[in-house]
Amino acid sequence: MKPLFSFLTLVALFGSSTLSAHEAAKEMADAAKVWLQALSAEQKAQATYKLTAEERENWHFIPKPFEGEEMRIGLTLKDMEPQQRHLAYALLSTGLSHRGYLTSTQIMSLEHVLWEMEQDAKRDTEMYYFTVFGEPGAKAWGWKMEGHHLSLNFTIADGKVTSVTPNFFASNPGKIPKGQRKGLQVLAREENVARRLVQSLNDEQRAKAIVEEKAPRDILTAAESTVESLGDAGIAQSALNEEQQQNLQQLIRVYVKRTRDKVARDELAKIEEAGLDKIIFAWAGGTEKGDPHYYRVQGPTFLLEYANTQNDASHVHAVWRDFDGDFGRDVLKEHYQKHHEEKKAE
Repeated sequence: MKPLFSFLTLVALFGSSTLSAHEAAKEMADAAKVWLQALSAEQKAQATYKLTAEERENWHFIPKPFEGEEMRIGLTLKDMEPQQRHLAYALLSTGLSHRGYLTSTQIMSLEHVLWEMEQDAKRDTEMYYFTVFGEPGAKAWGWKMEGHHLSLNFTIADGKVTSVTPNFFASNPGKIPKGQRKGLQVLAREENVARRLVQSLNDEQRAKAIVEEKAPRDILTAAESTVESLGDAGIAQSALNEEQQQNLQQLIRVYVKRTRDKVARDELAKIEEAGLDKIIFAWAGGTEKGDPHYYRVQGPTFLLEYANTQNDASHVHAVWRDFDGDFGRDVLKEHYQKHHEEKKAE
């Protein structure tokens, strides 16, 4: 069955993705340079690391510093002057779409909601860290923004944004139960689009798609620096009807379009080129609203993983991973080999 929707059609409609990716990389480099120039020497020392630093792949989504846990690297919003924070947010905006930027700032704001609920000092809307790896604008460099329930990682090589994963968004509470923002559900799309898909399945399809009656407590890949396929359990896109295929592809776009459009187009194209018919959807747990639940979408090159089981199914974790390309590993390996060979030839 021919897919109703084509990711590559978007590229054709909106223009050259190669040019766009270079434009995105330049904007990131320019914003990173401006932010770094505004820092003191001491702040810059906190904010910058070598591209090859092991810390670049040490990521997590729990609140840190936390008892028994190491500090995160980078410079926090709390340790910036007001004008420096504006420039940090400007850098953040170069990596995200409008919706991605809105969602990320709402996630940060939930720390205040948790503080009101728990009166816990570790809840702080300004404990989000910005870090630059390498020299912005160099042939290869990267940057990240991370804190509780957010981890955004970007790699740039040869003037192009080559990796935007791991990309982790989460929400606690999943839906604010009371107070001035009662009813706000920051990651509503991640839940609602997937539930619409699983509820649309017939009995035969559900028997394949629902792999466990009880959902796991959390995403299975946790905060591992590398991930592999979680197996072929679930239902393949080729076993879905056209409307369900469209729904599954919409779910993929929910995650990928957290990033800016110029970058998301390239990522969607890569997913399609690897084979839409090879994408598998798997669900665990209840299918009604309020039930603890888990799902994943897995293709030959990528994994989307979601869990909402904690706090009476009001604590969401949702991650996008690339099997070979997290932290730009695949492209950087090729980049270093190429430049090593060029040096040998000189």
